[in-house]
Amino acid sequence: MSTPIKIMPCLDMRDGRVVKGVHFVDIRDAGDPVECARAYCKAGADELAMLDITATVENRATMLDVVRRVSEATTIPFTVGGGIADVASAAAVLAAGANKVSTSSAVFRKPELIAEMVKAFGADKVTVAIDVARSADMPSGYEVWIDGGRTATGVDAIEWAKRVDGFGVETILPTSKSTDGAKTGYDLPLIRQMRAATSAAIVASGGAGTLEHFLEAVQAGATILLAASVFHFKVIGIQELKAFLKARGAGA
Repeated sequence: MSTPIKIMPCLDMRDGRVVKGVHFVDIRDAGDPVECARAYCKAGADELAMLDITATVENRATMLDVVRRVSEATTIPFTVGGGIADVASAAAVLAAGANKVSTSSAVFRKPELIAEMVKAFGADKVTVAIDVARSADMPSGYEVWIDGGRTATGVDAIEWAKRVDGFGVETILPTSKSTDGAKTGYDLPLIRQMRAATSAAIVASGGAGTLEHFLEAVQAGATILLAASVFHFKVIGIQELKAFLKARGAGA
């Protein structure tokens, strides 16, 4: 593989704790964020993501104290999302120790924010997350949802990804509501379409349950493999996954 494959555990945050849901609901506790971050760095993760899953719908900023504590515990690139609504909130998260910001609902409502963030921080610091649900009404079969997967937009997900790509964003993080937390595999057609339609790196997110699921995501075009449940609950180990991928020519 010409592009190195990166393994990215994701810390979904609510009330200062790591949690994990299924299809964006049915949330359960998965531990302390600082302890999780340290463990993943020690285990050999390539990057770490932290998402404040209720910040947007609660109309508040990301919890900066948690960002600071986690950033102090991490030795790998650290992306933070949730509640990043403008350049100032993104700057605050980066100042608190994050290496990158991920934004979704705010930039969907105001796309020019993407250009503003890229100009302010650099394209490598800005990830645009796109939550989608399958929809027969959309040309691509996928519709953008915002507000933590609570609000349908009527906008085709691939058309939105193309627009995002046009701002020079280097990483796009699509998550399918249909597969999120279900451990039945990533939404491969979504990854393939995103890969074909954009020049950005595509993060596979939502649905990993087996080693084979990660390999399928790489084969579909993802270069960053994000997962939560299988790592948090020790179903799959980071080194186990890396060895599996390497043995099949998709080394991480």
